[in-house]
Amino acid sequence: MLDKYLTPIIKPLLTPVVILLHKRSITADQLTVVGFLIGLLALPLLAFEYWYAALAAIVLNRIFDGLDGALARYAKQSSSAGGYLDITLDFLFYAAIPLGFILANPEQNAIAGALLLATFIGTGSSFLAFAIAAEKFKIDRPQFKYKSFYYLNGLTEGTETIALFIAFCIWPQHFAFFATLFAIVCTITIFTRIYGGYHTLKQQEGKI
Repeated sequence: MLDKYLTPIIKPLLTPVVILLHKRSITADQLTVVGFLIGLLALPLLAFEYWYAALAAIVLNRIFDGLDGALARYAKQSSSAGGYLDITLDFLFYAAIPLGFILANPEQNAIAGALLLATFIGTGSSFLAFAIAAEKFKIDRPQFKYKSFYYLNGLTEGTETIALFIAFCIWPQHFAFFATLFAIVCTITIFTRIYGGYHTLKQQEGKI
């Protein structure tokens, strides 16, 4: 929901770093992998309750995630392979954070963490499944027919998820509450994506 507002603000801030990285012959794929490995460090750090160290790893991962795409576009090296690598490692990173909190306190966090992971699978699969079909119909910027469903579709995008992870690290004792609440919002996102995506694709099929 907030991604479209924050992206225009963040993009200019990354440009000087992107130019420097390009001069040093660093590739977007290299940034993707390094950023993922840094983000994955959050898993053991969370398991051993080093909350702020884990937070630093999460923030660094997100910075690298912003830089890799910006670098690919600047260097004109955007590719399907790079996009595939980026989104796959992103989803693995997203799954690692709740898992870290579950390992830190299974008795308190296991159920809420499992609910959150289940809804992450739902939001991710509904997003990717629609993207595959949208490519088939050559929809450049797929949007649902109804604005309300498009809006709901963006309730749990990247910005909201990272804000959740930051809240987890600052208030780890409230993980179960935050995770359950976000899982409910993710569930809304899943249903609106399925409904909106299904009807959008049915309309596209009707044009053939």
